[in-house]
Amino acid sequence: MGLFNTTSFRVLEQGLQYTAENTKVIANNIAHVDTPGFKSRYMSFAGVLRERMDGNTKHKYQQELNIRINDIIVDDFTNGQPDGNNVDYEHQAAMLRNNALRQEAIMVQLESEFRMLRSAMSK
Repeated sequence: MGLFNTTSFRVLEQGLQYTAENTKVIANNIAHVDTPGFKSRYMSFAGVLRERMDGNTKHKYQQELNIRINDIIVDDFTNGQPDGNNVDYEHQAAMLRNNALRQEAIMVQLESEFRMLRSAMSK
């Protein structure tokens, strides 16, 4: 087992990958706020995590959570503007802030993991 090949590092790495991809999805929604017929997209981290963990119960937490294109869900149900666009800028901005907070929390936890490693190596 490598120094960084622990469950906590893998989960934190996958969390950062998710938040980075989610930022792209939200930014794409915001960029298309005025595009006629555009349907907003979103990612469900809980759904992604549940699917991966259920698919590999024998080796729980060892399966990678790599984001796939089908993890991005198109919102075909929300009614929007008369031109068919359903992107709500205020909602997307709130989602972006929430995603940034999630990413910051992961970074704080990752920093804590590195601090514990440094402490262990210095003794």
